[in-house]
Amino acid sequence: MHWPFRSAQVQALVPEGLIVEEYEGAAWVGLSPFVMADVRPPGIPAAVPLPTFAETNLRTYVRRPDGLDGLWFLSIEVACPLMVGARAVGAPYSPGRLSVSRSGDVISYVGSRWSGTPSYRLLVRPGEPITPTDRDVWLTSRWRTYTRRFGAIWETPVEHEPWPLSDATVDVLEETLATAAGLPPPPLTEPVVHFSQGVRHVRLGASRPCAGLP
Repeated sequence: MHWPFRSAQVQALVPEGLIVEEYEGAAWVGLSPFVMADVRPPGIPAAVPLPTFAETNLRTYVRRPDGLDGLWFLSIEVACPLMVGARAVGAPYSPGRLSVSRSGDVISYVGSRWSGTPSYRLLVRPGEPITPTDRDVWLTSRWRTYTRRFGAIWETPVEHEPWPLSDATVDVLEETLATAAGLPPPPLTEPVVHFSQGVRHVRLGASRPCAGLP
């Protein structure tokens, strides 16, 4: 789900050195609930079973002054407490109670943070596959993330195949993550909604500081 906001409202939540990107004159914020499976750190053999868990991120789209674009996460909710270790590179992980379930043609995403009140509940009906528009590609194709650590901006490269996208209809939308992150309601329009069956091969590279950025 993606909402357009006034750029100044989103820029205020992004650190110095990163510039909020615009599409059609607005900054965009995405709420993405999904399931992580077979997450495997380097050196862990394939024979070792690993947990499957739900995760939800609230993100926006930024670029460096040299033009390299990427994601800035406003929050990341996760049902696997071990993932909170990624705070070491500045990723804003918060452990919580999250679930993803399906009943007929409706998928339910529900979550709440352990340490406070931010929560969400979405009921979504996936539709037919679509050919992505330019806006769809812009919203779903980013190949690096930025975080802030030790007073500097760091980047982490990301590799995966393009998201296969379908239309989707939202039956229920209740969320307080955006307000908790500092976004003033309301957004400029109703959300743009997609569903994806997911990507199977995702690789994260080593995080490194961005030279020349504060």
